Amino acid sequence: MSGAGQPDGRPGTGFHGLMAALLASSAGIGLVFPLTSIYISDRLGLGATGAGTYFVAMAAAGCAAAVLGGPRADRGSAAAVGAVGTTSLVLSYALLGAAGGSLPVTASGLLAGVGYGLQYAAITGVVTALVPAAGQRRAFVLRHVMTNAGMGLGATGGGLLLAAGRPAGTLPWLYEAAAAASVPLAVLFLLVHRRRRAAPAAPDSGAADPAADRQGYRTLLRSRPIALLMLAQALFATAGFTQIEATVPLLLHHGMGIGLAGVSAVTAGNALVLLLLQHPVARRLEGLAEEAALIAAPLLWCAAFGAGALATATDGTARTALLAAFAALFAIGEIAYSSAFFPLLVRFSGPASLGRGSALSSLAWSTGTAVGPPLGIAVVTATGTGTGWLALAAGAAAVLAVTLLLHRAAR
Repeated sequence: MSGAGQPDGRPGTGFHGLMAALLASSAGIGLVFPLTSIYISDRLGLGATGAGTYFVAMAAAGCAAAVLGGPRADRGSAAAVGAVGTTSLVLSYALLGAAGGSLPVTASGLLAGVGYGLQYAAITGVVTALVPAAGQRRAFVLRHVMTNAGMGLGATGGGLLLAAGRPAGTLPWLYEAAAAASVPLAVLFLLVHRRRRAAPAAPDSGAADPAADRQGYRTLLRSRPIALLMLAQALFATAGFTQIEATVPLLLHHGMGIGLAGVSAVTAGNALVLLLLQHPVARRLEGLAEEAALIAAPLLWCAAFGAGALATATDGTARTALLAAFAALFAIGEIAYSSAFFPLLVRFSGPASLGRGSALSSLAWSTGTAVGPPLGIAVVTATGTGTGWLALAAGAAAVLAVTLLLHRAAR
């Protein structure tokens, strides 16, 4: 399996193999991702306390694993860190499918947290190692699309399997399927690691030791661009990604009276735009500096949430068109984010500290995903439907303000 990219910047077969494995892994996780709290509380009989313990264990282990895995990835072992993390995910889901009490459920949560934390600390470095600099922005877009498309496909498949069979008997097997689906990704990470170890060392050219450029976490955070990028990452999660998953469905269903099929259609439309427009939009964004492309993401999200607010005052075809515009604008904003954020992370962290930079990014993301859903739901519950959409637009405007500061700091 050739890992090197093409001379024109196109990724090689190693990257495409990794993306195929990532799609399979994401689809497996999507099978069970929306069902885990219900599975633990109802099917395993552990109640809300058991489900809460699982997610708390996962969050704590994920933060610790990211912090510990970042330095290891910086020492040239990013693919090995990814392999260990993905193997931990395999064990987590296999254990949860066979679990019968609180102890294995907690252990599964710890393993899942370790898996996600190590994977996040590793994968940016692995992608940059497999893809020439000229092709990395499109590569990061493809990574985002593969993750989201896989999750969507998995959730759809899981729903169909549960509808066709007996949910009580099917659920444990879905977790075993999720475990099996991540095995190819663990193998791909391991193959990349072995190939890089077997590659002949470059002749000594008098270049400085990369370790001399390695920065610790405190040094990274003292850099204004890195600090602003981490703040932006937390806000992207808080005000954007978590809101389309947690708050927007409530606005559509409870606030606007749209049925579950309609809510699913908006989600599917978002995923379809991601798939269809990833390449043309990414190519256009390559004409912009990464800082400018990152600004485009919250701008588009402001427009998307604005379209949602306008949809509350309409009905029929006009409402459908505005909700379709919401799904499309949000998806294009996602492409702008993935095209810009990770290249900026690579540039600001530096190759020798990318693992640590990725770990900080993971912590910022985890903070946003913890804060975003309860905050968004509370705001929408307190304000109502139309004002709720505008509150989401205000959140996107806050992200925009930080990206503008980042643009100034990066010049």
